[in-house]
Amino acid sequence: MKITMGIFGVVALTLFAVLIAATSAAPQEPPIPIISQDAEVGFDGTYHSSYETGNGIISEEHGVLKNPGVEDLEAEEVSGSFSYPSPDGTVIRLSYVANENGFQPTGDHLPVAPVP
Repeated sequence: MKITMGIFGVVALTLFAVLIAATSAAPQEPPIPIISQDAEVGFDGTYHSSYETGNGIISEEHGVLKNPGVEDLEAEEVSGSFSYPSPDGTVIRLSYVANENGFQPTGDHLPVAPVP
């Protein structure tokens, strides 16, 4: 059995080899440590999770089951916040609530709709 590879195959194989070599030679940044992490889940549908990383990212979230056992009204209400340092050093913070009214974020960095 003879296998032949046309010019397209040779070029594709060469590009693939160059791509693999370039990605493996790329500088690797050190891993970012997780300073703290917590997660709790209740039998009643509640939960809490939070974490903080070594590069200044902080996240916290709470969930509560609303109207448990009531068909068509049972829903999870989630609230939380996260913050991270922007490239210029400013800390970006976003708080939110998500419930039957949708996702409702708040933060100083978010645009505000003009008043009509």
